[in-house]
Formats: sequence, structure tokens, C-alpha cells
Amino acid sequence: MLAEIDADRLEDQFLRIQREIDSVFDAFLPVTNEPRARLIEAMRYAAIGSGKRIRPLLLVGTAEIFGVHRDAALRAACAIEAIHVYSLIHDDLPCMDDDDMRHGKPTVHKAFDQATAVLAGDALHALAFEILTDRATSNDPFSSAEMVETLARASGMSGMAGGQMMDMAAVGAAFDLRTVTRLQQLKTGALLAAAVEMGAILGRVAPEGRAHLRAYARDIGLAFQIADDLLDHEGDPKRTGKAVRKDEGQGKATFVSLMGADKAREQADALVEQAIGHLAGHGDEAWLLRALARFIVERDR
Repeated sequence: MLAEIDADRLEDQFLRIQREIDSVFDAFLPVTNEPRARLIEAMRYAAIGSGKRIRPLLLVGTAEIFGVHRDAALRAACAIEAIHVYSLIHDDLPCMDDDDMRHGKPTVHKAFDQATAVLAGDALHALAFEILTDRATSNDPFSSAEMVETLARASGMSGMAGGQMMDMAAVGAAFDLRTVTRLQQLKTGALLAAAVEMGAILGRVAPEGRAHLRAYARDIGLAFQIADDLLDHEGDPKRTGKAVRKDEGQGKATFVSLMGADKAREQADALVEQAIGHLAGHGDEAWLLRALARFIVERDR
């Protein structure tokens, strides 16, 4: 369980990262009177003022362990959040998950229209790589290139998009636990892992020095999805800000349907403890990563 003092510190960090990421998006998405104004308005609607910002906080928390300047970490964090937001816009479309609500407000295609939603997602995807290749994010071309490679792989067929395809194929299919685990490692875990990896890249940590961070990210990624499945199974839509029990209605196999709620919760808790164990070589400078691991299984949205 999160100690009260760590819970307070973590909440402060969430509030701070939310303000900071909103500010970075605001700077990158200036309001305009041009004919493309509706596109930028839709991007701002999706990106600003919503979401917990777990991925940006993971990236910033990792980067700070290695002494990275916060401004650089925030720009990279905004890039990974742009990918996350684009994925949500597209996932919510009628041709995908067909959701009407996201973060307690109408989804982008409902607030605007489907064509604008597709373009807003496309433009946020492009913005992510524009940010990562800007010298203001990193003046080391090797670090920039490695971050681009990391985020591209985590976003594409070997990551989030591949996982989404598997998720679509899961409707009515008899996926076993191994397949569901692979699905979620791609759909959800890949971007969480990229956040940690990119924070270490900014810190110029050699690839062989990141093994423990990759193990941490792998474990919290699975714990995150188990917690999501539990929320879908027993959560309150007023708290989650989106529809619940959709997986069950679509006949999708989940960690909960395959393991049962109690076993799934036990597994998530075990993964979190294992993730925290991977940080044993770090001191208090890694408190945020430890607190985020625990938060992942205790959240209610």
C-alpha cells in the first residue's frame, strides 16, 4: 500500500506534471484563425486538461534519477503523451472501440466529427517525432535518434498498433492467458516501457545499464493492464470517466475472465512488488518510480 506521505508526494507530482504537460502542449498548439483552426482545436481538446499523465511522469521520474534537466524531460514526455493521446482518439472511433466518452467528456469524434478526429490523431502522431528531433529536447543526435526509434517501435506493429489489432481480433475469440499477456504487452505495456527507456536515454545510460529499468517497466505494464481489466470488470463509470464492462459484453478474454478477480488482483500486487525489487540498486532518487508502481494497482480510474 502507498504510505500516506508517499501518496501526498505522488499527488503533488501528478498535479505538477499535469500543469507542465498542458503548458507544453499549449505552446506547441497555438490557437489560430486559419482554415486549419478546427484541427488544432480538436488536438487541444484531446491533449490539454485531461488524463492522469502516467507516461510523462514515468519518463520524467526516470530522467531525474540520472540528472536530466526537467525542461528536456518534459519535452520528451510531451512527445510520448502525444502518441498516447493520438491512440485514444483513434481507439474511440466507431471503426475501433466506438466509445462516446473519454476522461469524463465526449470523445473527439463526438465533440467534432470523425474526419477531424482522424486528422487530429494523425497530427499528434507527427508532433511527437517533431518534438523528439528538436534540438531543444536533446542536442545529442544519437540520443534523439534512439528516442525516435524507441517511440516508433513502441507505437507501431511491434507495439501499440499491433496490440490494438490483436485486441480487435479478440472479439469472440478464445484467447488463452499467454495470448492475452502478449496482446497487453504490446497494446499497453510497450508505451509504458518506452517512457522509462526514453528517460534513461536522455540520461545517457548505456543500453546494458537499462536492463533493470526494462524489467521494472515490463512488470508495471502487465500490472497496469490487470488493474485496467479489474476496473472494466467492477469499476464505476462515474469514476473511470468511460464505459465499463465492455470487454465482457464483446466476449473478449481478459486477465479477469481467465484468472478470476481475486487471482488477478494477487498477480497485479506480485508484479508491483517484483517491479519495485528491480529498483533495489537505487536510493530515494527512485521513490517516484516505486510510488507509481504501487499507484498503478490502487487507482480507481
